[in-house]
Amino acid sequence: MGFKENVADLIKNIGGGENVSNASHCVTRLRLILKDESLVNTEALEANELVKGTFKASGQFQVIIGPGLVEKVYNEFVAQTGADEVSKDDMKKITAEKGNVLQKIVRVLADIFIPILPAIVAAGLLLGLNNLLANPGIFFDKKSLLDVYTGWTGFAEFINVIANTAFTFLPVLIAWSASRKFGGSPLLGIVLGLLLVHPSLMSAYDYAGNPGDVKYWNLFGWNIAKIGYQGQVLPVILAAWILMWSEKQLKRFIPDNFQMLFVAPLALVFTGLLTFGIVGPITMTGSTWITDGILYLFKVSPAFAGAVYGLISGPLVITGMHHIFLGVNLQMAGTLGYVTLWPIGETVTLAQGAAALTMFFIIKQNKKLKGVSLTATLSAWLGVTEPAIYGINLRFRYPFIAVMIGSAVGSAFLAAQGVKAASVGVGGVLSFLSVFPKYWSSYFTGMGITFVITVGLTFLFFKSKLFKTEA
Repeated sequence: MGFKENVADLIKNIGGGENVSNASHCVTRLRLILKDESLVNTEALEANELVKGTFKASGQFQVIIGPGLVEKVYNEFVAQTGADEVSKDDMKKITAEKGNVLQKIVRVLADIFIPILPAIVAAGLLLGLNNLLANPGIFFDKKSLLDVYTGWTGFAEFINVIANTAFTFLPVLIAWSASRKFGGSPLLGIVLGLLLVHPSLMSAYDYAGNPGDVKYWNLFGWNIAKIGYQGQVLPVILAAWILMWSEKQLKRFIPDNFQMLFVAPLALVFTGLLTFGIVGPITMTGSTWITDGILYLFKVSPAFAGAVYGLISGPLVITGMHHIFLGVNLQMAGTLGYVTLWPIGETVTLAQGAAALTMFFIIKQNKKLKGVSLTATLSAWLGVTEPAIYGINLRFRYPFIAVMIGSAVGSAFLAAQGVKAASVGVGGVLSFLSVFPKYWSSYFTGMGITFVITVGLTFLFFKSKLFKTEA
C-alpha cells in the first residue's frame, strides 16, 4: 500500500474516523481519544507498515509511528478523519480526571519536568564536555587536555559557566514550568524563581555548612530566615502553586482596571511570606530527607539498592512514574553537585535496545516486526525507548523480562562501584559524557554486563519456550 492507503488502513482498524474524539501527537506517537476502544483491531493495526506498536495510557490510545514520520502520518490522519485537533497539553487536560491520585501526581510532575528537560540535558552534555577538557588521564597520561593546551582554558571556563547556569537557576526553570502547568502567569513564575535564589539571601549551600550564620527578617515579631532555595525542587513547585492560587483569588475581587497594579505584587508578597516562613523550610527539610534516605540506601547496600532500581526502571517508564525520580535527580544535581540514580538507571536504555536487537535475529517470519526491531534498537540507543518497549519487548514479553534482569545486574554493579554523573544527561550511547570520567571504566563495564545478560537471557527464554509467543 501507498502512504495514504496505509493511513486509511490505520483509521479503519481503530474503528473508523467516527470513533475518534480528539487527536494529537508527540515526538513518536499518535495520541488519540477514542469513543469506543473495543472497536480497535490491534492485530490488524500492528500489521500496518506505518505502525511500530500500540498501547493505552492515561485515557489515550497511542499508536507508535516513530520520530519524523509521525508528523506526516498525523497530518494525513487529520485530513482523512476530520478529527478534532488538540495540543498535547489540552489532551492531558481532557484526560486529567482519569486515574488515581498517584497517577495524577505523576502526570503533574511529568508536565512540569519535561518542558525544562532540554535545558537540563544540554547542561549535562556541556558538563561532560568540560569533564573531557579538564580531567587528567583521558587524552594524556596524568595530565588533562588543558594542562597540555593551556590556550583552551578560557573556552573551558566559558563552557563551564553555561553548563552550570541551568542548575544555578534551577528554581527559575521549575517555577516557570510549574506556573504554566498550574494555570498561573509564567512571568510571575520567573520572578518567583529569581526571588528564591536572590543574591541577598544566604544560599542553601552555605546554610547547609554554616546554619548558625543565617540572618533573619523581623516582620512584626515574626522572624523569617533569609535562606535561598538553590537546587531545590519540591519547595519551588509548592511555591508556584501558592502563587497561582493567590493570583486567581485576587483576580476574583479586584476590578479589571486595577489588576495590573495590584495582583502581581500582592500575590508575590503573599507567596513569599508563606514560602520563606512556613512552606519552604518544611519542604526543604522533606526534600533533604528524601535525598539523604536514597544516599543512605546506596551506602548501606549499594548493590542491592542498585539492583532494585534497575529491576523496576523498565516498568516505571511504562507507568510514567520514572518522572518522580527525575525530580530526585534534579534535587541531587542542584544540592550535591552530582547524581547517582540517573547513571545507574541508564542500564535500562541500553537493555531495551539490546533486547530489540536480539529479537531482530530471532524473528524470522514477520518481516515488518523484524524491521521494527532494528529501528527500535537505534531509537533506544539514541535515548527514545518507546518503540523498543511497546513495539517489540512488551509484545513478546520475554525480552522485557530479560531487560529487567539485565538492568538489575548492571545497575547493581554500577551502584557497587559508586558511579556518579555530573547531571542528568542525554540517554543512550552518549550517556557516558555526563558521567564523571573517573567512573568511565566502571560505567562501560556495567553497561557491558547489562548488554551480555540481556542478549543472553532473551535468546535463552526464546529457546526454552517458556513464553508461548511466536516470533
